[in-house]
Amino acid sequence: MKIAVIGAGSTYTPELASGLWNERDRLAVDELWLMDPNLERLETVSGMVKRMLAKQGARIAVTATTDRAAAIAGADIVLIQLRVGGQAARLKDETFPLACGCIGQETTGAGGLAKALRTVPVVLDIADDVRRLAAPGAWIVDFTNPVGIVTRALLDHGHRAVGLCNVSIGVQRWIAKDNGVDPSRVEVDPVGLNHLSWFRHLRVDGVDVLPGMIARDADDLGSRSGTSGALVRELGVLPSYYLHYYYEHDRVVESMRHEQPRAALVAGVEEELLRLYRDHAVDTKPALLEQRGGAFYSEAAAALVASLVDDTGDAQVVNVRNNGTVAGLADDDVIETLCRVGAGGPEPLPQAPVAPELLGLIQHVSAYERLAVRAAVEGDRGLVRKALLAHPLVGQWQQVEELEAAIMQTSADYLPQFGVAR
Repeated sequence: MKIAVIGAGSTYTPELASGLWNERDRLAVDELWLMDPNLERLETVSGMVKRMLAKQGARIAVTATTDRAAAIAGADIVLIQLRVGGQAARLKDETFPLACGCIGQETTGAGGLAKALRTVPVVLDIADDVRRLAAPGAWIVDFTNPVGIVTRALLDHGHRAVGLCNVSIGVQRWIAKDNGVDPSRVEVDPVGLNHLSWFRHLRVDGVDVLPGMIARDADDLGSRSGTSGALVRELGVLPSYYLHYYYEHDRVVESMRHEQPRAALVAGVEEELLRLYRDHAVDTKPALLEQRGGAFYSEAAAALVASLVDDTGDAQVVNVRNNGTVAGLADDDVIETLCRVGAGGPEPLPQAPVAPELLGLIQHVSAYERLAVRAAVEGDRGLVRKALLAHPLVGQWQQVEELEAAIMQTSADYLPQFGVAR
């Protein structure tokens, strides 16, 4: 089996490769092709990949290349993990909205829209290569943010794709650790969209432990989600961390104005990681990688790929078409939910009706995501404005006009579909 990783210059890649080897009982990978346009960074990361795999005794042929077509040709699985514009673009996404009094974040709000506009056309171009060059029935696994929007774009264009985020596996591992059990005994059951979900059930050996957790220590749950215990008690669910951008908007904006942007911190961590990767004596995952974010991504990605290939039908949280799963959403909306995953792809498990205080926000953001995909593909600035107007973190016309101009200015080098350039 051949697996291709597009955007393999990511500092996550060594851990990803290690995760694929750890699934060898279900996943017989013969070839791992690592592709990235940045040759210097690719050589550094691929060297680390080879050392880690060698230390594990892995029998996988690793090829590093800047030739995307060669990487994709004949691949059975193509993983996409890229960042158009790099950390420099992310820094802009996290800062320009603050001038308008809006959340500055790379996956949601105006910053998330800027990222989506840069990213969707690039991912669709890669997907066209997959359709043309990869093995018949090849899967695209997308970890590229904003995952929900990118996955929607892929599915809208008829690609065999599934989106993946690490939020749910992070919650699973936290619950497993707190209960002293193996993660395989914990099932998390979120409802909503990527980076806009609530955990209504957290099951250990089939028993929902969330109600007891809320009764015993709602304040701790609120702290973990960036909100308050009172809110957790009121809702009776565990909001994902990204919900605090909505529930604590003004406080978060004020805090962001006085904090170092996350992008600057991550850039520093990446620089140090790459320095470590250049050291030929380093052949195990550096502890510093934990500060990069994306915890457990490699395990989630490897498990998803193994399930798609080995047809195991195990339960995993992924991004898929709604197809009636959440009442009140369109069938073609993309949700993040618990699925059975096999060779035919993910099948969402049934979800009980969603409370209106949750469903309203899901509908609101899902409408924005629909507009965002269209704006990115069609290069229509009117659709950019409508997407911003639809987003609950923006929504005011004066801000819309200012933010649209800022997006076009800060991402000018990466928005050819809009006819903008420096």
